[in-house]
Amino acid sequence: MGVEQAPTAKGKQAAEGLKQAAAKDERKTEAETGRPLKKGAARFDERSKSSDGKSAGTKQKI
Repeated sequence: MGVEQAPTAKGKQAAEGLKQAAAKDERKTEAETGRPLKKGAARFDERSKSSDGKSAGTKQKI
């Protein structure tokens, strides 16, 4: 849920905290890997691959 969409002040505060924590984690991951994380659809594809290197779509086709 977006910060603007939260129905209560407490919800808005929680959403903002989550957004900041996610940004901090993304910066940490980028620093550890030495490259920026992919954005948008490319990031979805990258993150959806399992440890065996196959995406969910590939496994479903098998």
